[in-house]
Amino acid sequence: MTFPDTLVTSAACASLEARLACFPARRLTTPQRVIGYRESGAGHARDALPLVLLHGIGSGAASWVQQLEALGARRRVLAWDAPGYGESSRVAPASPVAVDYAQALADWLDAMNVEHCVLVGHSLGAIMAGAFAALHPSRVAGLLLLSPAGGYGAATAGERETRRDSRLAMLAELGPAGLAEKRSANMLSAHAGDAARAWVRWNMARIVPEGYAQATHLLANADLAADIARVADVNGRVAVAVGADDTITPPAACERIARAARTSLNVVPCAGHAGYVEAPDAYTALIDAFCRASAANAKNPGATA
Repeated sequence: MTFPDTLVTSAACASLEARLACFPARRLTTPQRVIGYRESGAGHARDALPLVLLHGIGSGAASWVQQLEALGARRRVLAWDAPGYGESSRVAPASPVAVDYAQALADWLDAMNVEHCVLVGHSLGAIMAGAFAALHPSRVAGLLLLSPAGGYGAATAGERETRRDSRLAMLAELGPAGLAEKRSANMLSAHAGDAARAWVRWNMARIVPEGYAQATHLLANADLAADIARVADVNGRVAVAVGADDTITPPAACERIARAARTSLNVVPCAGHAGYVEAPDAYTALIDAFCRASAANAKNPGATA
């Protein structure tokens, strides 16, 4: 018996939602802001470096469910909803810069009693992670950038405005559900299965328009390569990876970020932009190995990974 594609993808998405229920959405309120997040492995808080996961512009904390499952068995894993996403309050400026998100991250980690961590940023989350590491290098044992968005801060004012305004116009025309319907497939490679396609679409459909608009301004204002060059000088523990079939931040673009970080680019075969969703085993192994290397490097600063 065969089933319509809509039924297949709905069933796949329902399976991931059921798994996500093991990591319920939480809400932390500080004097500065509200941050929504999900957590696993809290019992390992004293045993290993915590891992902090930052999602991209069209996603949320829930997108990391497969990493919360696998990596929470060894260490504390925290995935936030960035400011303006989920229940997280927005940053104050209408046209924010990376430091605004880095400060929100610092506030949240302070409240979560995370002084030192491995930080993973995907796409736009890489911009936030890079800014945080540049501001607080001693708090970051390792910085892993997955399909990093470089930002357009080094471009001309005209190009920055054009790219920003076209994305804002698309949001205004389509709304979150329309964006998910028309744009989510771009996040994946031809190798992605039904579950990955359903899950990327599910997460994208839940973006908050105001938060997405601010994130669009962040993308226009940011220059990740400049932040990463500062981190490479101070921290010495940065890695960059991208899916071989990523068409949003393709390997050639990510190579520029890797050069700024003074590291080689790790290209993951058979994966697109949301590689950690469609190829969870490969990306989870990559993140786990990076966490272990970062922990060893933190204990022996003279070691090389």
